[in-house]
Amino acid sequence: MKNFLKIGEGVAVMPLLLALQQKPYLWNQHTLRTAHEHTPHNEVDDIWLRFNALEGDVDRQDVLDQHESINYPALAELPEARQIIFNLMAYVQGERLGRVIITKLEPGKQVYPHVDSGDHADYYERFHVVLASAPGCLFYAGDEVVHMKPGEIWWFQNQAEHSVKNNGATERIHMIVDIRTGRSLV
Repeated sequence: MKNFLKIGEGVAVMPLLLALQQKPYLWNQHTLRTAHEHTPHNEVDDIWLRFNALEGDVDRQDVLDQHESINYPALAELPEARQIIFNLMAYVQGERLGRVIITKLEPGKQVYPHVDSGDHADYYERFHVVLASAPGCLFYAGDEVVHMKPGEIWWFQNQAEHSVKNNGATERIHMIVDIRTGRSLV
């Protein structure tokens, strides 16, 4: 596979899943990714743990091209995520932590085909920590397709055209972690 690489499994995700159930108000506090015109993410729900600093009216292109991310209040409310994030940083010998988003895709929903572009996509490696998923939830990139299982961590080539379809019976929840590694993983 050239667009996906499973780099870990057996991650204890249940504490974070339980915390998410106890704090449903964290979903969709920020909708820049999910509510703008022509977004491929309009069917997902997000929690931003780390993202670019946003002040007042922000031009969307400015946000996409910035490397610096800051902690959002949700990160302090979900300390269960911190251990997973920083264990992953250590494992891949990360040099800089970028955006961290928890994203949820309900059954029957999808992320439409798109390519992540811009300076951010060029600068960071993208990792998916699978918190919840069921058979039938498929991640497509180029001519490849994978079903990612709970507790797995995948590197993903987000500059390839990709999409997700949740044909499963339960929600798909991933924590997306952008890390500058300073070296190629594939």
